[in-house]
Amino acid sequence: MNQETKICQNCKSEFVIEPEDFKFYEKMQVPPPTFCPECRFQRRLMFRNERSLYKRKCDLCGKEIITAYSPDKPYKVYCNPCWWSDNWDVLGYGQEYNPSRTFFEQFRALQFKVPYPNLIMDHPTLINSEYTNHSGHLKNCYLIYNADICENVHYAEILANDKDSMDSTMLGESELCYQNINCGHCYKTFFSEDCNDCVEVYFSKACIGCSKCFGCINLRNKQYHIFNKPYTKEEYEQKLKEFLLDSHTGIENLKKEAIKFWQSIPHKFMHERHNVNVSGDYVFVSKNAKDMYQVRGIEDGKYCQWITTQPVKDVYDYTEWGNNAQRIYECITVGEFVDNVKFSYFGAFKHSMNVEYSSGCISSSDIFGCIGVRKKQYCILNKQYTKEGYIKLRERIIKDMDERPYVDSKGRVFKYGEFFPYDLSLFDYNESSADQYFYPLSKEKVLERGWRWYEGKPGEYKITMKKEDIPDSINDVQDSIVDEVIECAECQRPYRIIDRELALLRRFGLPIPRKCPNCRHKERLTRINPPRLWDRKCDRCGADIKTSYAPERPEKIYCAKCYQEEFV
Repeated sequence: MNQETKICQNCKSEFVIEPEDFKFYEKMQVPPPTFCPECRFQRRLMFRNERSLYKRKCDLCGKEIITAYSPDKPYKVYCNPCWWSDNWDVLGYGQEYNPSRTFFEQFRALQFKVPYPNLIMDHPTLINSEYTNHSGHLKNCYLIYNADICENVHYAEILANDKDSMDSTMLGESELCYQNINCGHCYKTFFSEDCNDCVEVYFSKACIGCSKCFGCINLRNKQYHIFNKPYTKEEYEQKLKEFLLDSHTGIENLKKEAIKFWQSIPHKFMHERHNVNVSGDYVFVSKNAKDMYQVRGIEDGKYCQWITTQPVKDVYDYTEWGNNAQRIYECITVGEFVDNVKFSYFGAFKHSMNVEYSSGCISSSDIFGCIGVRKKQYCILNKQYTKEGYIKLRERIIKDMDERPYVDSKGRVFKYGEFFPYDLSLFDYNESSADQYFYPLSKEKVLERGWRWYEGKPGEYKITMKKEDIPDSINDVQDSIVDEVIECAECQRPYRIIDRELALLRRFGLPIPRKCPNCRHKERLTRINPPRLWDRKCDRCGADIKTSYAPERPEKIYCAKCYQEEFV
């Protein structure tokens, strides 16, 4: 088909469907979308809650748990051991399809019946890592998110194969790292961004194959450099002592100095390595992948985000996970040997295929509108059918969805082929990843758009230590600090230092943080480019480029050719 321009149902802006997009939709046997790519991404994020966590009791065993569902939410919530157990029958919640009601209304009714796990985790693969979310294959980890195969990692997100590290975003195959962003295959790397294959590097950006470098940018295979200037081994080691890395005051001054220096040096138009025919930002080891954001190992796809584990093939509008995933469309949090999954949230994993409009389904195939089913086939609304009965009813539901679609309070129409309506999110907007990451909105704007807002009450804690009472140097910190309730310097909310965190900070020789984990996370987000592209010109040759560096930003931006010529 030819290129087609449409008007987004939500934001009313124009968006283009290319001939290659129509080919994918035909392959997946779905109609083209009626929402623009950005609104589709925002909607998926509204179905994901990573960091708004609460205390409530498991509805099966009664144990007090930490969960993504506030106590006043009307859903059944089980602790992960109960949810993964055989102590309940998910098909016992099955519903007959009622043609007099819309499919989405009936799925909403199922949401109120079927238990959800307190947190999204591959619980059988976790060891001493109960306080993590969107996680699997972890050992001794605490408050990490979107993480796979990590050990002794804390307060971090978007991780794969990391060890003994903290306070990082987009970290992979790394060890003994702290306060890093978008770094891979690094060892003893601190306060750095966009670095790969580095050892003992501090406050550096876009360096590859470097060791013992400080405050550098765009270096390749260098050693003993400070702010891009070479030093002897002895000079370098002496300068490092003078930087007062054990001191909070020293670290804050060095942060400002490093960022100022980085901004004076040209940047590459996108963060990428080992790609063929890609666009977007933070794209790695991918081929024929367009409009991607923070992805690795994708072949033949478009409009995907947070894909951390390869391989992934033939995917559109896919957010979070990966790991042998193919033919995925309009899904969030699905992965691990999955094939032909559509319109699902926390939707399908562990060898699932032919899944539509489902959530929390494991090792299942040929399911439609199901929640929490395991090792099942031919199920609709958690009721099992024969193969023939399943095929016939599925076709009828799709026909009904097209002829009598769900229409929300703002007149947005949801037929077959669209992700779930906003109304079916289990979370309110300000609890969701949409608000926490890329699309923060005021309460007024959220309600104006017909979405929900959560009015939570903050917990009551007695502050026992103010930021000014924390010793400036890690060398002066007592073991008893793990017993203190510290007031965050940014949001004034309480936080603690855990014993494993203190042990790593002492090992690194770095000071106690003055901000709570959430504020440290938000500070890192300000250093990460957004999932949007602007048309700009290369500041060296004038070539047209699409980049996530907004035109008003201070950095000079180079196209790939100019960056290669000047820095590589």
